[in-house]
Amino acid sequence: MLNRKEEQSMIGISACLGGLACRYDGQKKEVPELMELVETGEAVMVCPEVIGGLPIPRDPAEIIGGNGFDVWKDQAKVWTTSGEDVTEAYKNGAIKAYQKLQEKHIDLVIMKEKSPSCGTHSIYDGSFSGIKKNGAGVATAYFIQQKMTVLSDEEWLKTRGEQNGNRKDQSNERAL
Repeated sequence: MLNRKEEQSMIGISACLGGLACRYDGQKKEVPELMELVETGEAVMVCPEVIGGLPIPRDPAEIIGGNGFDVWKDQAKVWTTSGEDVTEAYKNGAIKAYQKLQEKHIDLVIMKEKSPSCGTHSIYDGSFSGIKKNGAGVATAYFIQQKMTVLSDEEWLKTRGEQNGNRKDQSNERAL
């Protein structure tokens, strides 16, 4: 069992980033550095879509009428390519994922950009044409409303690299 200090240092991550094949297409988007944190017990994986009851694989879904914050205000919905309204599954999954993270006293989450659930700055525009727009996913919006810190996988990797002195400009200089 973890003591309180160890629990506080843990982070949450989108499960697909940790190596779980839970994306809509049954794939994963693993990030080796995040997988290592899972393996060492420093990260907890959550997939709000699966926790919300959606299957693997599942039809692609996008937020129509706004972004994740608008979904929580009942001003937007999450629809699949086959025309199914999956808004409630997304909302329920966000709440359950938040509860799982809170059990471990986690307040920092690394989420997968562009996902209708986990996108932090960018999601697809609802036209199912591959066009992106600014906005957060449903779970990300909920986590932010609950005062959690949410970073995209790209932000986290950049921050981690800068902390370790591994910025591209520095590594290129060393290679010369």
